[in-house]
Amino acid sequence: MKKTLKEIADQLQLRVIGDEDVLISGVSGLKDAKQGDITFFHDPKLESLVKQTKASAIIVPPDFRIPISIPLLVAKNPSFVFNKLVSLFCPKEITSNKGIHPTAIIGKDVILGKQVNIGPYVVIEDGVKIGDRTTICTGVVIYYGSSIGSDTIIHSGVAIRENTKIGNRVIIHNGTVIGSDGFGYDTIDGKHYKIPQIGYVVIEDEVEIGANVTIDRARLDKTVIGKGTKIDNLVHIAHNVTIGQNCLILAGVGIGGSTNIGNNVTLAGQVGVVGHITIGDNVIAGGQSGITKSIPANTFVSGYPAQPHNIARRINAYIQKLPQLHNEIKVIKETLAKIKLNKISKDGKSKNNKKRNSG
Repeated sequence: MKKTLKEIADQLQLRVIGDEDVLISGVSGLKDAKQGDITFFHDPKLESLVKQTKASAIIVPPDFRIPISIPLLVAKNPSFVFNKLVSLFCPKEITSNKGIHPTAIIGKDVILGKQVNIGPYVVIEDGVKIGDRTTICTGVVIYYGSSIGSDTIIHSGVAIRENTKIGNRVIIHNGTVIGSDGFGYDTIDGKHYKIPQIGYVVIEDEVEIGANVTIDRARLDKTVIGKGTKIDNLVHIAHNVTIGQNCLILAGVGIGGSTNIGNNVTLAGQVGVVGHITIGDNVIAGGQSGITKSIPANTFVSGYPAQPHNIARRINAYIQKLPQLHNEIKVIKETLAKIKLNKISKDGKSKNNKKRNSG
C-alpha cells in the first residue's frame, strides 16, 4: 500500500511542511528508515539520527526546529500518530485459524457469535459464550460457564478458569492464567487447610493482559480488572483485588489480596503491594516500590517502604553518602579519643604535681 503524505495528513487532520506528494509505503524508526518510509521524532537526544535518516518523511512536534530538507508531518504527539500509521501500514491480523478447526473440542450449550475463529486443540467446556469476531488461538482452554465478548483475541496457551467474564476488544497474551484459585489457607495446629475459592474474575472491555500473567479468582465475590487497563508480562494479581480503569501495571508487579486500586494508576516494574489496602486515583509508584499501606489519590511514591517521591529521593541521597559519613564519623571518634586521652594525661600530671607540692 502506498499513500501520499497529503493523503495521510488529510486522513489524520495534520499539517504538512514540504513536498505533499511524496509517496509513503512503510513505517520505521529513525535509524533504520529507508526511502518510502515515514518515521517520527519525539526526543531531542535523537537529533543526530534525524540528520542522518533516509526516511521520506518525519512526524515532528510543533516546536521542531532542526534544519533538514525532508518533508515533515506536524503533530502534537508524534509517537501517537506514528502508532496509528503502524496500524495502517502493518495491520496485525491473526490469520492462523479461520473458522472452527476440526481438532477443537466444544462442549454442550456453548454459544458462539458470528465469525468466531477457534484454533487447533482448543477446549471449550459446557455453557461458554463467545461473542462475534473473537479469535481463540491454538491450545486455549476455557472452563465451564465463562463468557467472552466480541472482537477479543485469546492467544495460544491461555487458560481461562470457570465462570470468568471477559469483555469486548480484550487481548490476552500467551501463557496467561485467568481465574486460578486464590492463595488462602487456615493454619490450625501447624497444618494448612485450604480455604475454598468460589468467586470469579471480571475482565472489562479494552483490557490488554501480557504473557504469563496470573489473575486469581475471588474467595467469594469477584476480582475485577477495569476498562482500558493494560497489564504487562509476569504480573500476579491476587484474589479479590479490584483495579480501576485505564491503569498501567508493568512487568513483575505483585498485588496482594483484597487491595483496591483506583483509576489511572501506574505501578512501575517490580512494584510490590501488600493486601487489604487502597491506592487512590492517579497514583504513580516508581519501580521496585514496596507499598505497605494505603496511598491517597494524586500521589507519586517510590522506595521501600514507599513514601512520597521527594522524601524517598532525599533518603536515597543520604544512603548513598553513608560510606563517606562512616569515614567522617570514624575520624571524629578517633579525634575525640585523642582529646580524651590528652585530657586524662594532663589531669594525671596535674594531680602528681599537687602531691609533690603538698609533700
